[in-house]
Amino acid sequence: MSHINRTIKPFELNAFRHGAEDFYTVSEKDVIGKWSVFFFYPADFTFVCPTELEDLASNYDHFLKLGVEIYSVSTDSHWTHKAWHEKSEAVGTVRFPMLSDDQFKLSKQFKVLRPNEGRSERATFVLDPNGVVQAYEVTSEGMGRDADELLRKVKAAIHVYENPDERCPAKWREGEETLVPTLDLTGKI
Repeated sequence: MSHINRTIKPFELNAFRHGAEDFYTVSEKDVIGKWSVFFFYPADFTFVCPTELEDLASNYDHFLKLGVEIYSVSTDSHWTHKAWHEKSEAVGTVRFPMLSDDQFKLSKQFKVLRPNEGRSERATFVLDPNGVVQAYEVTSEGMGRDADELLRKVKAAIHVYENPDERCPAKWREGEETLVPTLDLTGKI
């Protein structure tokens, strides 16, 4: 069953964020009104996950310029997120909120909780300002994601959201020509 056009349901999770005075909570209320990316990963203190988080952290300013907040999510505690942030050079670059889904609320809502493991899949969800899923991706355990490609997809999602009569073709980049579906265009691509 597709997640496209599903609206986020109420949730509240503990969060760690570098530079914050204390732990805090994030809920669906923090998501509504802006673009959001939920970046689920299997576990702290692992191998592929820190490379993904570091890559995302190096692109964080690009997302912020678009008005997009990143939320990394694992089933580890917020205490563990803090410890990992302090111990790992790669994870130490993260400035976005690291959410603790230690009770599996968000992982179950997005249907990415691995059965009998207590860990989430490697999954990414892009939500529009209404909290509606516009894009998602789930990859296997050993396959890390690319922040540049995620940024491209977010830009395309924003463009289509703001220009609902247009479509972004494959490999579309911001500023490039889009498609406008018409009867005359049918069969000419």
